[in-house]
Amino acid sequence: MDKNVFERLRAGEPVNMRDADYADAVEEINRTRMAIFDINQLRPDRIKVHQAFDRLFNEPMDETTHIATPCQINFVNQVKLGKHVFINHSLCMMSAGGIEVEDNVQIGPGVTIVTTNHDFHDHNTLICGKVTIKRNVWIGCRVTIMPGVTVGENAVVAGGAVVTKDVPANSVVGGVPAKVIKTIDK
Repeated sequence: MDKNVFERLRAGEPVNMRDADYADAVEEINRTRMAIFDINQLRPDRIKVHQAFDRLFNEPMDETTHIATPCQINFVNQVKLGKHVFINHSLCMMSAGGIEVEDNVQIGPGVTIVTTNHDFHDHNTLICGKVTIKRNVWIGCRVTIMPGVTVGENAVVAGGAVVTKDVPANSVVGGVPAKVIKTIDK
């Protein structure tokens, strides 16, 4: 059986935005954009915001997880959030390739997580790489995480870093591009 457009994006297969089935992706983008717009207009009432995210994700978000507004997410159906996750305001998730945030993760304000790139020869073709943020990670303010990156367990990403490669577990990374600054003793 053929994969749908979302499965192809998650698998990192090239997807041409002119393909007929990309219309499903555009529909999801529009659905998400409308819902995110409404969420971003809510008063900062934690319960009401949480309920709105439950509706957006089409399932209950764990009660211990919180996303501060405003935020932008383009493919909410490609995002998975664990328990005890705190995401501060001004998050931008370009999530076509899939984003998984495991338990006990703290994400600072202004963080951008990108899973999408374009083919250099055909800019209408998307090439995605899933981003995985493992357990007990702290991501500082204004960090950018690029496609295909895994941030290892117990890692810290310093504010302003641009993460282009996997982050080892139990390490602190920072800079542009991010490099290991030190290892965290357990």
